[in-house]
Amino acid sequence: MLAESDKVFRNLHGQADWQLAGAQSRGVWQNTAALLAQGREEIISKVKDSGLRGRGGAGFPTGLKWSFMPKEEGEFPHYLVINADESEPGSCKDREILRNDPHLLLEGCLIAGFAMGAHKAYIYIRGEYWLPLQRLEEAIAEARTAGLLGDNAAGSGFAFDIEVTRGAGAYICGEETALLESMEGKKGMPRLKPPFPAGVGLWGCPTTVNNVETIAVVPTILRRGSDWWSNLGRPKNTGTKIYSISGAVETPCNVEEELGIPLRDLIEQHAGGVIGGWDELQAVVPGGSSMPLLPKHICDDLLMDFDTLASHQSGLGTAAVIVMDKKTDLIEAVGRFAHFYMHESCGQCTPCREGCGWMYRIMKRFSAGQGRAEDLDLLWQVSRQVEGHTICAFGDAAAWPIQGLMRHFRPLLESRIVQAESVTKSPTGEGGAPASVEAIASASSAATPATPEAVLKD
Repeated sequence: MLAESDKVFRNLHGQADWQLAGAQSRGVWQNTAALLAQGREEIISKVKDSGLRGRGGAGFPTGLKWSFMPKEEGEFPHYLVINADESEPGSCKDREILRNDPHLLLEGCLIAGFAMGAHKAYIYIRGEYWLPLQRLEEAIAEARTAGLLGDNAAGSGFAFDIEVTRGAGAYICGEETALLESMEGKKGMPRLKPPFPAGVGLWGCPTTVNNVETIAVVPTILRRGSDWWSNLGRPKNTGTKIYSISGAVETPCNVEEELGIPLRDLIEQHAGGVIGGWDELQAVVPGGSSMPLLPKHICDDLLMDFDTLASHQSGLGTAAVIVMDKKTDLIEAVGRFAHFYMHESCGQCTPCREGCGWMYRIMKRFSAGQGRAEDLDLLWQVSRQVEGHTICAFGDAAAWPIQGLMRHFRPLLESRIVQAESVTKSPTGEGGAPASVEAIASASSAATPATPEAVLKD
């Protein structure tokens, strides 16, 4: 388990004062000017050396992302945008940072803004996060009054300020360019890339978008050193991570642990274990609803980091661990995910706009025990046509849960294939035992061609 002394988020569960005085007692805003005095290049270099990867889902190297910003401040101002939208089902880590330790984020914003030549940061917060919003705005007011933000931020001589923008609850606005479109007062729809935000971002100016947790850990990394951070976790998967554990566990929770902790340890040591015991585990979604679920036999020895999960054709995502026991109807659960993504698609890209609804309708049939034999291959084909064929990664997010279900639990789908009345007698001779899946598939294929028109007709 992670040592208490190595934790970055000392007030993750709100057991202490979240305001400025409490934050300062935990080391926040201490000698901030000295950290900035190292200079832009040195700060970026140390963040690179630490191996810090983005905590918003993609896991892109943070220092490298910062280095894409123009080195000099030119005609257009530079901006730092914090993605606090957190709309991924299962994820609730950023909410806890915002309401229990907001000053960690504010100090991180100042340091990141200085490193990229940005004098202004915007925090784009999920509209439903009312208490986190109130505390965040109060924390910003406290920091301004204390001189930690403003024309001479933290006594550094660098002018820096932060504003908060509320979102309206659209999942797609978690995608960085859709978020920027929303901030500009437009419909939240992803932009084509290139150009990337570091070149043409908010209002056409150089912009970097980072997740709340990513920015909040930066001051501690600079204070304690890149070596300290890189010695936590595993190679190329360094540092700590907040895991959100929910579902069929005794005590759902948020917990900060080292990257690469075994999944079983994470669940049993922090979430009270699977309800009914580990043997009752059926599957786990390791990183929020967009990540493919994994069956128990993989989860037994699974390490929770970016690269290990990628090797199992899943992903860490936001590290929102959703535990499903043997009482869970996996088809129903993934069907709900499919409905969510169908509802949240912005509709800009044809594969996503049409494919999300198509996948949901097929899943709905299976969930009702009315699946058709030809639906099995068709569902896989549609998911592959959606994946990787859209402007942003939303199409991947919609397709991956279904692909995970088909990859590991295809027999469950096969068991929901209904026998057409015309097939009931033929494969079994005289109406005896139920026909095999193969027999149903053969007869159903002859009776119902696998055409898009046939599938779409519900």
